[in-house]
Amino acid sequence: MEKVKVLYVSYDITPFMQESQIGLISRHLPQGVQERGREIRTFMPRFGNINERRNHLHEVIRLSGMNLIINDNDHPLIIKVASIQLARMQVYFIDNEDYFDRKFVFRDKSGKFFKDNDERAIFFSRGVLETVKKLGWPPDIIHCHGWMSSMVPLYVKTAYRDNPIFSDAKIIFSFYDDGFEEILNKDIATKIKLPGITLRHLKHYKKPSYVNLMKAAIDFSDAMIMGSEQVHPEVYQYMLKSDKPILPFQTGDDYIDVYNEFYNELLVEEEAEEASGRNNKKI
Repeated sequence: MEKVKVLYVSYDITPFMQESQIGLISRHLPQGVQERGREIRTFMPRFGNINERRNHLHEVIRLSGMNLIINDNDHPLIIKVASIQLARMQVYFIDNEDYFDRKFVFRDKSGKFFKDNDERAIFFSRGVLETVKKLGWPPDIIHCHGWMSSMVPLYVKTAYRDNPIFSDAKIIFSFYDDGFEEILNKDIATKIKLPGITLRHLKHYKKPSYVNLMKAAIDFSDAMIMGSEQVHPEVYQYMLKSDKPILPFQTGDDYIDVYNEFYNELLVEEEAEEASGRNNKKI
């Protein structure tokens, strides 16, 4: 029996960034799931404050070289990789000079929100999916962490849905207390759009606030996890109304086992749906 494949997408992974809740979970969860017999791949952006020499990042030439067109402009996609030796796992980094070659993450030194954070999130999400395609590695589960990965569910369920690499993937989105007050670029819907994405799919991006980005992630995810004890109340209420599986915030040291069992439940549910579909065809 083949190992279950889990793709992790996060904008923060310890020790590459300053320690945070999302960073710690994104660091230890993949390791724990791998130790429990899963096959994993982990992705994050190569922000400019990540020291490449100290963290031993190096470019993966065979995966680099693609260009992603965003807002009618070509942006080279560079893939780098580093190993976390103690965890026996690799982390892939999505890199591009235009978007990530700066010493700050989402705000400049004066605290001002970067104007191109919308394009950076789009590039990161598409860059992950294009790299996974190039790897030829079909994930059974895609687990996204934090707002910067919030467009991954949309792309997987629309523009990439007929690609055999992603057609069977179940998407889990982890929500954190990582909101922002600013509104992303008003033209974001135009920048997101690819064949297979309709105006109906982009309804939440008419006003691209943090809350609306999270609502879109909920619409296109199969299940959700409370990664923080507190998330935005409007987002939480929208989660409850979705009638999709929700894993509450976990306070114990056994959270990896709980997450792993949540994966199992989602995969069993998928198998039951497929079996039901086959039986219906026979009838």
